[in-house]
Amino acid sequence: MLGEYPIQGSGAAEIAASVERAVGAGELTPGQLLPPMRELAEALGVNPNTVAAAYRTLRERGVIETAGRRGSRVRPRPATTGREDLRVEVPAGVRDLSSGNPDPALLPPLAPAFAAAAADADRHPVLYGADPVDADLARLARAAFAADGVPEGPLTVTSGSLDAVERVLSVHLRPGDAVAVEDPGWGRTLDLVPALGLRPVPVGVDDDGPRAEDLRRALESGARALLVTDRAQNPTGASVSATRARALRAVLRDHPETLLVEDDHGHGIVDLPLHPLAGVTHHWALVRSVAKAYGPDLRLAVLTGDPVTVDRVRGRQRLGPGWVSLLLQRAVVRLWTDDAVDGAEVAGAYGVRRDLLIDALARRGVAAHGRSGFNVWVPVRDETATVARLLHAGWAVSPGARYRLGTPPGIRVTVSTLTPAEADPLADAIAAAMGPVPARAYS
Repeated sequence: MLGEYPIQGSGAAEIAASVERAVGAGELTPGQLLPPMRELAEALGVNPNTVAAAYRTLRERGVIETAGRRGSRVRPRPATTGREDLRVEVPAGVRDLSSGNPDPALLPPLAPAFAAAAADADRHPVLYGADPVDADLARLARAAFAADGVPEGPLTVTSGSLDAVERVLSVHLRPGDAVAVEDPGWGRTLDLVPALGLRPVPVGVDDDGPRAEDLRRALESGARALLVTDRAQNPTGASVSATRARALRAVLRDHPETLLVEDDHGHGIVDLPLHPLAGVTHHWALVRSVAKAYGPDLRLAVLTGDPVTVDRVRGRQRLGPGWVSLLLQRAVVRLWTDDAVDGAEVAGAYGVRRDLLIDALARRGVAAHGRSGFNVWVPVRDETATVARLLHAGWAVSPGARYRLGTPPGIRVTVSTLTPAEADPLADAIAAAMGPVPARAYS
């Protein structure tokens, strides 16, 4: 059956794992038809319901897709999981705290930087064959990485953090591979992993970052990669502490073949130190975007990593977009050298707003989390009801379903523009909307 590759197993989990291994090894190719459930059940000597459960698991993990009577086949192309649809439509007159955007008032003016970069481009036009990374940008980025203890490595530029993460995963992993992801974690990442044909394995998160024992279980179960947000974790605001970093590095040291991808998108808006994990695995990458500090429309991130990883990313870029605009890179250099953003001031402003809400909720007996960045995570018992009641009360927040796999329900509140006068009314509304307080904040 299926050529020379026999699907094996006597239970749903074993059958699903058998198919995943075959997909990962390339023995089952994208678009290849799987046997009908009854036929496979008969061949394996199991109940058809067992095969149905295995196929259901494979669908949920993004490995296969089912088209009714046309049967099930290995997923032929990336497909998202639709988390973007799990958003709140904000009616007129409702205060929007769901967007995840920075405060526009804390973003720098861009015109001077772009005017200077454009004038330089007029004098020295960029032509095909130019170095894809601006020399000044590379120099400044390397100095910043070194100051934060990031291991030395080559450098390239991508169109934002998610672009970097996608490219790194694509050049190392194959469909069916398992990836350890934060839970709760960034919704776009949780969409991206299955869209690449990869299987997400949840790793619990608390205020200090991913839990080391959860990571150990994920790697021992076969996860080949780990995605970590170092600071300003979305949605919880977690930041990897020095103690947690040591524990995570110890786990990774036992699994040196793990692909480590670190996202430090909070660089420039946080006042907590970076504790990088890089340096204990053979292949690693750390990416920093400028979106949170300088504006989401600046689609630029700096990526460093081991030579093999960075070289592969550069090679794939050359076959696609080629490079990230040198004009954009030089504008970012101007922003960096002109100190357009006072990182301590921005981090302090967001810190005040987080603390206002967290403290107001605490006075009402509601636990909330947010060590860094501009989001606050509030565990709730009934997520849908809480979001709906808050919307009725005039507050729009983001449903936690966008960010979680196995973590209990919660809501994400973006406090980037929260005013002191709003903290207590918002806390009153959340406390009234959520009902009984959950016993535990995270799973």
